[in-house]
Amino acid sequence: MKILSTSNGIGGQLTTFRELVKLSETIIFVGSPGFCTPFAELFAYGLRGSDKKMMFIPNTNVQNARSIIATPQGMQLGDSVMPEGDTIVLLGGIAMHKIGSNPGEVKEFLDNLPSGPHEKLVIGVCFQSIFEKEGWTDIIGFDYIIDSDLENCLKSDPM
Repeated sequence: MKILSTSNGIGGQLTTFRELVKLSETIIFVGSPGFCTPFAELFAYGLRGSDKKMMFIPNTNVQNARSIIATPQGMQLGDSVMPEGDTIVLLGGIAMHKIGSNPGEVKEFLDNLPSGPHEKLVIGVCFQSIFEKEGWTDIIGFDYIIDSDLENCLKSDPM
């Protein structure tokens, strides 16, 4: 895939995401339960105050789809919903070996997910190029991938 832009930090991720979904009406986040849920809520938080409908589907389990709603504590999972949306956001945890899903099954799931009157926009959000490293880009027709790297530094003040 060709690099279109670069940015830094979580703010850069959220700004890029907001730009990609500015014309979206309904956004469906799909990821592994637990690991990806807070990332869906974080990206949804970047859209708080908009009129966009948002929801989260754990793995490809449509029966467990939940709305994402604004609360005084931030964005959280809400009531059960029937998923239909014009924008699908695949979160990187879904591609992780130990907790992820099969890319062929996810492609079939995406092909069968109702999009309403619009064509689906498929966005990947991941760290350290997991979709490319695991071969998902050969199977899933991503329109865009927001790929970030993490650098961790543990510090201590030796007083």
